[in-house]
Amino acid sequence: MNPENVAFVAADSPPAQEALLRFRHRYGHTPPENADVIVALGGDGFMLESLHRYMVLGKPIYGMNRGTVGFLMNTYDEDDLPRRLKRAQPVTLHPLRMTVETVGGETADALAINEVSLLRETRQAAKLRITIDGRERLSELVCDGVLVCTAAGSTAYNLSAHGPILPMGANVMALTPISAFRPRRWRGAILPHRAAVRIDILESAKRPVSAVADYTEVRDVRRVDVREDRGVVLSILFDPEHNLEERILSEQFMA
Repeated sequence: MNPENVAFVAADSPPAQEALLRFRHRYGHTPPENADVIVALGGDGFMLESLHRYMVLGKPIYGMNRGTVGFLMNTYDEDDLPRRLKRAQPVTLHPLRMTVETVGGETADALAINEVSLLRETRQAAKLRITIDGRERLSELVCDGVLVCTAAGSTAYNLSAHGPILPMGANVMALTPISAFRPRRWRGAILPHRAAVRIDILESAKRPVSAVADYTEVRDVRRVDVREDRGVVLSILFDPEHNLEERILSEQFMA
């Protein structure tokens, strides 16, 4: 790409804010709505926040790591930013759309770039029924919770829950249990990206469950529907030598 107008945004941490001042002084600053590209300075959490915040603008986002892990970020370097942006390669993402119905009969929806997770709210395990494309697959899953993740999110919470790492472009998503008690040996499933996942909460009054799409939480849910929203297109830019597909592949060979 050949951006002429760049917007710089940053997390609240001191390293990110200091970098923001230096970049704006050196390269200027255009408001995000008028920019060709948005440069996000922070960690993975801030990248997710930026993707959500500027989703309606349809602008590509190039991240530089001023956080901890920086899986979704490029290496921090203040020099030669225009050349890096010209060489950057886009990765297209489609988020998951979570639609929930609460015990009280209210409905809500939210988008998740990483994952939609269901979590028990009390000391008692959750009891869930899982239906895929209208067909019941698990009549009862007793667990701490379950999550549905994208390929981009498969190395986040999903990996910590012992779920599979998904290659970009494979057009699949992962359904991963969190501390499953029954069926004890069920490790989850890899689903086509167009699959419609429905999760019903059994005994919802006795065993309350919350649903979280990235950082949007809805408590005391009765039913959750999750599917990929192909109508929403997000673009993240990566340096050619540090593209997201390579990072996901490399993650599978780390000890």
